[in-house]
Order: sequence, then C-alpha cells, then structure tokens
Amino acid sequence: MTYTTLISAPTLHQQLNNPDWIIVDCRFSLADTETGAKTYRHGHIPNARYAHLDKDLSSAITDFTGRHPLPNFALLAKKLGDWGIANTSQVVVYDDAGGAFAGRLWWLLRSMGHDRVAVLDGGIKHWQKQGLPIATALPKVKSAIFRPYLNEAAWLSALQVQNSLAQKSICLIDARTPERYRGEQEPIDPVAGHIPGALNRPFQLNLDSNGLFLPAEKLRGQFNQLIGANASEQVVHYCGSGVTACHNLLAMEHAGLTGSKLYAGSWSEWIRNKNHGVAKG
Repeated sequence: MTYTTLISAPTLHQQLNNPDWIIVDCRFSLADTETGAKTYRHGHIPNARYAHLDKDLSSAITDFTGRHPLPNFALLAKKLGDWGIANTSQVVVYDDAGGAFAGRLWWLLRSMGHDRVAVLDGGIKHWQKQGLPIATALPKVKSAIFRPYLNEAAWLSALQVQNSLAQKSICLIDARTPERYRGEQEPIDPVAGHIPGALNRPFQLNLDSNGLFLPAEKLRGQFNQLIGANASEQVVHYCGSGVTACHNLLAMEHAGLTGSKLYAGSWSEWIRNKNHGVAKG
C-alpha cells in the first residue's frame, strides 16, 4: 500500500526495518535554528535521517525573497538520493510541531513528482506516547538516485498571485494565527497584516486536542465552508514564509480536496515590494 498524505504511528512501526521505507526527521525551531538537529541527535525514530529547514529545504535569502525561499531542486534531488530516497521509496516525514515543518518536505517531494510521501500523524510526540522505540544511533544510509519530475504549476509567484486576485480566479488562504492575519501583532516580519482578499485558516485548526489531524470528512466540511463555490484547484495557500501553509494544503489533500497550490514566497516575500497592498482587520 502507498501512503500519500498521513500515516499512523502503528503502521510506520510495522515498517521500521523495510529498506524501501525512508524516514526523515524535520524538527526545527524558528527561535533557534539548530534546536532540531540537536534534538535529533538526542533521540529520533529509528533509521530516520535529519532534514534542516534552512540548510536542506530552503535556499539562501536575498533582497527579493521571503524567509524560506524554495530550494535549488537539483541540489535537493541530490540530497534526497544521499539520504537513500529513490523514486520507488515510501517516504515518511515527521516533526514535533503537529506537521508544521514536516509538511514542507511532504510538499517539496510532491512538487518533484514523488507522491509516495506521508506525514506521521501526531509526529514524534504521539509516537513516544504510544511507547514506540527511539534511537540515538545514526542510520546506516545506502545512497540512491532520485530523479525529480518538477511540477512548476504547484506553486505561484507574487506576480501570479497579484494577477489572479485581480482576475478573481483564485481563493487565497492565510495559514497564520488570527492575530497575525488581522495585523494586531507580528512577531517575525517587519510589516503586519495580510494580502488583501485573503481568507484566514490557522493551520492549528487542522488538529485535534491530541495533535492528530481531524478526520478527513470533518476537514472536508470545514474547507468547503471556507472556500464556498471555489474549486479546490483554485485554492492557493500562504503563511509567513511558505512553510506552515503546506499544512493546510496537506489537510485539503487528506480531505479529498485535491490540487490546491502554494504561494511559496508568502507574506515575508509579499511585503518586500512596497507596491503590494496590505490589509488589516
């Protein structure tokens, strides 16, 4: 069986020693960018590799980009191969933040033509609650060749977002907290507010009180209510830097609402251009 959105802890546990399954730890902290790597060394799911959001899953910031620009896909493809990921691998990604960071690698792999990737539901926290094993030994990695089949239609540029909003051809969803969306507080970026015309759906709403994703039918109902008459293919997600927006995209895919896209530059890129509109409230 192939897993393309979410996978449960017991299911992953059964496949821990399957050489065709590759596990990647995506833990990260915006406050301390080396926390994730340290935590990984202190204990991770057996056989997991580590992917660093800044160094592996993003490219360098420039004067024109947001905080987490899309990576160089040729370099990422080589890294995936170095981690042992082949085009036939079942990949499982996890973090300790409800999928907020793991969703980025899930989305990147899908954009590179690799659908056999799933986020571990509940992440390492739920894994440990279930009493499942943790390792400190680094995995023995057998490198592979990963050939990317890039789907550049999976994301939009700032100009495409601007034009599509003017044509009313997209439904834009902001994954940040309501306070940041309304512009009442902005702890990270220099300008507060949201892209005019965007709706708000904090990604945390996709999870229950245990940090597990809501059932697919419940997510489907909530997103349908939000997007109204818009088709799922018209939906574009953004957040602060294009990372947590992937969580809403994952939730929609899991709910059977397929084909939504990402504004990869997100708010931190949008505000670099003084001509872009800013809305509050």
